[in-house]
Amino acid sequence: MADKSPITPLGDKVVIRPLTDDESSTKSASGIIIPDSVESKDKSDQGVVVAVGPGAWNEDGEKRIPLDVAKGDRVLFSSWREKVKVGEYEYFVISQSDIHGIINA
Repeated sequence: MADKSPITPLGDKVVIRPLTDDESSTKSASGIIIPDSVESKDKSDQGVVVAVGPGAWNEDGEKRIPLDVAKGDRVLFSSWREKVKVGEYEYFVISQSDIHGIINA
């Protein structure tokens, strides 16, 4: 998979490569793979951060506020926006506020 972003995000934007079904499936204690479609249809989307913007400017416009996510983080996010296709891969370009959390597993 392409974890190098062909898109350079601006401000507080983040480029996310959605996980494939194989990457986002979970494994039970006995080793059985449970696809996300079986586990929960309401589950947030998961992806890998492939690029982050420099951050939004503070209220005075003098300093950038760094983002809480970094390249390589696996995240839960809202994917209500359309995917952007560049080459053979699809990405989401979203604001950091649309990211719900970092997956630490």
